[in-house]
Amino acid sequence: MDAGTVSGHDTWYTPLTPLAFLGRAAEVFADKTAIVHGERRITYREFAAEATRLAHALRASGVGPGDRVAYLLPNIPEMLVAHFGVPLAGAVLVAINTRLSPEEVRYICDHSGSKILVVDAELHGAVVPIAGELTTVKEIVTVNDPVVAVAPDPSISGPSYEELLERGADEPLPWAVDDERSTISINYTSGTTGRPKGVMYHHRGAYLNALAEVIHSRHTPESVYLWTLPMFHCNGWCVTWAVTAIGGRHVCLRAVDEAEIWRLIDTEGITHLNGAPTVLRTIANAPQAHPFGRPIVITTAAAPPTPTIIARVEELGATIVHVYGLTETYGPYTVCETQEGWSDLPVDERAGNLARQGVGMMVTDGVRVVDDAMHDVPRDGETVGEVVMRGNNVMSGYFEDPEATEKAFRGGWFHSGDLGVWHPDGYVELRDRAKDIIISGGENISTIEVERAVDSHPGVLEVAVVGVPSEKWGERPKAFVVPKPGERPTEQEIVEHVRSQIARFKAPDEVEFVDALPKTSTGKIQKFQLRDKEWAGHSSRIQG
Repeated sequence: MDAGTVSGHDTWYTPLTPLAFLGRAAEVFADKTAIVHGERRITYREFAAEATRLAHALRASGVGPGDRVAYLLPNIPEMLVAHFGVPLAGAVLVAINTRLSPEEVRYICDHSGSKILVVDAELHGAVVPIAGELTTVKEIVTVNDPVVAVAPDPSISGPSYEELLERGADEPLPWAVDDERSTISINYTSGTTGRPKGVMYHHRGAYLNALAEVIHSRHTPESVYLWTLPMFHCNGWCVTWAVTAIGGRHVCLRAVDEAEIWRLIDTEGITHLNGAPTVLRTIANAPQAHPFGRPIVITTAAAPPTPTIIARVEELGATIVHVYGLTETYGPYTVCETQEGWSDLPVDERAGNLARQGVGMMVTDGVRVVDDAMHDVPRDGETVGEVVMRGNNVMSGYFEDPEATEKAFRGGWFHSGDLGVWHPDGYVELRDRAKDIIISGGENISTIEVERAVDSHPGVLEVAVVGVPSEKWGERPKAFVVPKPGERPTEQEIVEHVRSQIARFKAPDEVEFVDALPKTSTGKIQKFQLRDKEWAGHSSRIQG
């Protein structure tokens, strides 16, 4: 390592990287179970060995420093290993949302320039239609998970994951990097303004945000973490690295299934899990629901938890940690720190406090709410401004998109696009989205993207899409459609058409046919009129 100078004194320093977490865990907790998946039990020694072999295998496959490697996997051990093995090879991990359409998968692979695509056999359907169109991917590697035992699609040629690992070696590699600000992963946004953007994380930020997760979600070496949160989402909010750092146990879960979640809670001794309020609702309302019998910390984001769900999970024995952030901030950036006396408040008042987005995590530069001139708004809980952040836990920028990066960092702070207020106690609370983005079950859905898909139907003249209340998902897309003269498409025809164009979860649940859409004098559609009507009588459409 290079010597640096601090206050006139020479000192040795080590660039920060979460790779060091696995290197340490493999020494300190060598024989401890690190990963559980079905009947599989993987120790930290085995975890590190597979990551090392994967790194050698990628290098033997032509992956060089800075090259991208795409993964399309559910929450299985191979996805955890990738978070260490890919950067250990000097490469960059691109974890793709498993719910995307083939065209969206193709765009991300091409835009990132990924050389290898690793895909779960059960997800071959998202790859088969575009396998021959990928411009940079040289090999498609298939993971065959024995938990589901799905036969690979024969049209996908390429090695199995085991065959890829056979190219590797067992020779140790240093759990270190030369440049802590080099890119460790690229996470693609959900395309809230059209095409998804590649958010670049560096090793330093991943390291620090992982430590923040350990602290704020109260992890210990006894943690048993259930993977209800997708690992493709902000690298699992950096918990892929965090639980490893503390020597906890990862319990994998391919899909959010209430019966399987409760089985694992009971049989594996789960102590922690993360997810959107819809996951909490799934757990709390399951037929299998019963008191946990042990302390469980549930870290939640994407929408403020309601008083009802807070009361329900607390009855089961859970402690809620509410966080807020974006893909651009490595996932959680703020935390609603609980204060003395809150536990004695009535549930509605306590829930109101817990629903606020809070304050910057301890490794951040803090959070501000500013006006258009970048001046702090008064801390009166009423004046609305934009939420901005900066520091170690904000992205390096958007991959291959300098213009969008410059716009996002205007004034020296990252602009979230979220509007909120600042309370006298310093806690931030969101009041609205600056963009018409729908947050459904923790997933971002662009109304523009959905509108384009609806508009491509031959029977549609005009369309506007807004988020409407959903008891299960928080909110869901609804399309207001003006049909073309003489055309009368059905609601199901519109929905199925949209599902053929974009990811199925983005398709509207409802389609209302109208004679005209509300517009301004200049012809701009006034979405707020549609939205306000749908939310009348419901709690505020605030999302966090």
